[in-house]
Amino acid sequence: MEGAQEPTRLVLIRHGQTAWNVATRIQGHSDEPLNEHGHWQAAQTAQVRADAGFAAIYTSDLARARDTALALARAQPAALAPVDVPGLRERHFGSFEGATFQEIDTQWPQAAQSWRQRELDFAPPGGETLVQFNARVLSAVTLLASRHAGEAIAIVSHGGVLDCLYRAAVGVALNAPRSWLLGNASINRLLYTGRGFTLVGWAQDAHLEPQPGALV
Repeated sequence: MEGAQEPTRLVLIRHGQTAWNVATRIQGHSDEPLNEHGHWQAAQTAQVRADAGFAAIYTSDLARARDTALALARAQPAALAPVDVPGLRERHFGSFEGATFQEIDTQWPQAAQSWRQRELDFAPPGGETLVQFNARVLSAVTLLASRHAGEAIAIVSHGGVLDCLYRAAVGVALNAPRSWLLGNASINRLLYTGRGFTLVGWAQDAHLEPQPGALV
């Protein structure tokens, strides 16, 4: 079949928690590190995927994703250094970055409404539109997946990036309201065949439930 290839198995992992996640601050391209719980989440995710047999681990070059990817790489049986891919960065939110949801509503009420309504051509001042962001993400991930026909790869990235990929896999419009989870350090799985993405599993997070008495 024209355009088809042996499937690439994609394991998509959102970075662990950061202090800005807890405070509901928009991160975007701001380089916030994992907090203590985020490091724990990364370690738990790495443990559950330790025998995945990845051909490669690709990561956003922002610290919160890279540190999550490094934990995953350390758990693999063979040495596997994560590869930085700037195209896997979160959406650039311009002047929104560092602000909480409430602060955005207060300081930029009109822009906040456009953002919340997912207007396709709206960009926060200095940031990306949804259309620009989605095109960047799909281009980057399609290129990576096309290199690994018949193999499994890990992609460690951000909530917005995973959202774009979910929509592409199930055919949900870019401006439709979101009804699926994008949890920190969750595990999500797609297939890529050269003709597009297919959903296999989403929002696996049982590995993030601590054992009774565990300190996290």
